Amino acid sequence: MTSTDTTPIQVDVAQVLRSKNPALARYIPGFLVRYLRRIVHENEVNYVLTHFAHLDPIRFIRSTLDYMQITYRAEGLERLDPQGRYLFASNHPFGGMDGMMLATEVSSYFGDVRVIVNDLLMNLRPLAPIFVPVNKHGRQNSSYAETIRQTFDSNIPIITFPAGLCSRRHRGIVCDLEWKPNFVKKAIESQRAIVPVHFDGHLSNFFYRLSNLRTALGIKANIEMLYLADEMFAQRGRHFDIRIGAPIPWQDLADQTSARVWANRIKELSYAMKK
Repeated sequence: MTSTDTTPIQVDVAQVLRSKNPALARYIPGFLVRYLRRIVHENEVNYVLTHFAHLDPIRFIRSTLDYMQITYRAEGLERLDPQGRYLFASNHPFGGMDGMMLATEVSSYFGDVRVIVNDLLMNLRPLAPIFVPVNKHGRQNSSYAETIRQTFDSNIPIITFPAGLCSRRHRGIVCDLEWKPNFVKKAIESQRAIVPVHFDGHLSNFFYRLSNLRTALGIKANIEMLYLADEMFAQRGRHFDIRIGAPIPWQDLADQTSARVWANRIKELSYAMKK
């Protein structure tokens, strides 16, 4: 599908600051605005939006990753039934780019895809048609709940990142935080097999150190997420392998084992595929 919204999409850091807090924005020094523009890669993001925003979501992703000279390949999709109903559960080392790569591979094999995302990402208008929003910080509104229900009732493959946040480093090891068990419950309710997925890779030492420092200081706001665009563009020129595991039938998930235990098991299966 091609977007019918012809309104130009551009990122303007200064305008965002003014719209969020006009009084405060007047006192933000110019060097700080320039720094923010640099770390969010305002010019490169606007280049991508100018040249690719008119494309359908999958072509938008491919064109963006081609622009960044990023290549990727999935191992294991060929073992899945093209007519099967699957929920892909993946680790989350990159906080966004992994979802983009997995979406293109799954869509290429099955013909379509949906990705469960934080509702804030619905502002990425070129990708909104394949996004299924959830509210990470409160109750779901009725429209979100209905979209989720319709998506899980469909035959379209779904991608989820059960950790919710991208991986962090703890005691020298980069790994997801706890996988929330709701994806197991949704798989059982919708009678979908869960397919574990694994990406190799990590972000910069700076990102993990900032995250650990923030946690040590008791700061709840994920200020390190401000650097995710910078981290993504730092992956320019790399190749990624996506490992797809064997599906776990929903009937197996519906045994007497708790969803939380199953979530931990599936997370372990994902990391067992690590190179």
